[in-house]
Amino acid sequence: MHNNKKLIYILAIILVACLPTLLHAQPGFGDDVGDDVPVDGGLSLLVAAGVGYGIKKVKESRKK
Repeated sequence: MHNNKKLIYILAIILVACLPTLLHAQPGFGDDVGDDVPVDGGLSLLVAAGVGYGIKKVKESRKK
């Protein structure tokens, strides 16, 4: 059983190491770079959720 767990970890590490080689960069942008992709893309929502989660954890730790 221990050997199976070790094999799974090794395969996971190999997969993570090889995955970036399968990804390809996007070709160069044209003249209308501003219209292609929004920079924010929901990142502000993730930051707000992280702040909210942090506040929740701080309140929980103060109750103990």
